[in-house]
Amino acid sequence: MEIIIEEISRNHKLLHRHKLTKAQINIGRDYHNDIILADPHICPSHLSVDLIDGQWHLTDNQTVNGSFIENINEKKHSADNHIVHDGDVITLGKSQLRILFTDHPVEPTVAFSPFESFINLMRHPAILLLSITLFTLIAGAVFYLNTPTEINFSQLLVPTLGMALGFAFWPAGVSLVSHLNKHDARVMAQFGISFAFFNIMWFTDLLESVAAFNSASGSIAPIFIVMSSIALAFSLFWLNGYIGFHMPAKRRIIVAASMTILLFGGSYVVQYSNKPEFNPRPQYNSTIMMPSFLVASSSSVDKFVKDSEKLFERTQKAARKD
Repeated sequence: MEIIIEEISRNHKLLHRHKLTKAQINIGRDYHNDIILADPHICPSHLSVDLIDGQWHLTDNQTVNGSFIENINEKKHSADNHIVHDGDVITLGKSQLRILFTDHPVEPTVAFSPFESFINLMRHPAILLLSITLFTLIAGAVFYLNTPTEINFSQLLVPTLGMALGFAFWPAGVSLVSHLNKHDARVMAQFGISFAFFNIMWFTDLLESVAAFNSASGSIAPIFIVMSSIALAFSLFWLNGYIGFHMPAKRRIIVAASMTILLFGGSYVVQYSNKPEFNPRPQYNSTIMMPSFLVASSSSVDKFVKDSEKLFERTQKAARKD
């Protein structure tokens, strides 16, 4: 009769899996055991799992720290002379084992997402190199345009590469956390997706500037562009979770939404909490855009004067009626 014994972490993440066919299974730190655990709080011959009359029985070998069964209500009782049930979790020292039978049901197969083709494209070395190069060039152009004094290439190189490396910490960090949680890190995919979205966000920044240039102060066009940036950030966090972690879709949405709220909500709170009602030194926006960025052509001087005269006439008529 076969039995599966899994080594799991404290939050029940799988570390190792053993499938055994012996009628007696020995567990401990000694090297003669069938399952060898390195936990110093476990005895050399700690626990035995024996098949007796078609049932598996646990025997604690008079150990120092004992062996315990974890119930659903998180209460523990001694594992000695316990009859094993499918899914039982045993605590030995600071380690945990989960016992499964061969007829234990498995989770339904997860179908590939339609995003897989996009992810595979972005992780291709040529596409990844192109995305990082494009990001670096755009960052260099932004630094150059926002610097009030003339700078040379060497002065521009350091902040540009620093920004690219700074943004690279995000996919690298996600990959590291994924690896530490015993998942496939998929480093190339994380970098490809992240830098692809970073470049799209540069484009939304340009759209926001064009929208502000073409709209009045009360227009909703810039707000719509900001909402697009929020949607892009949520999509990036969602894809990072999809690539690096095996989690339910609902939890992935909650995590992505929380990260988005933390990113944008925190920045807006910091921006507006310290904003005084009156600023004696207002900041001047020195961004200059060419007339070609206008969506609609501007009116001539003569037309502007005529429209202004009509406006004054309507105002005077309204004043006479009052």
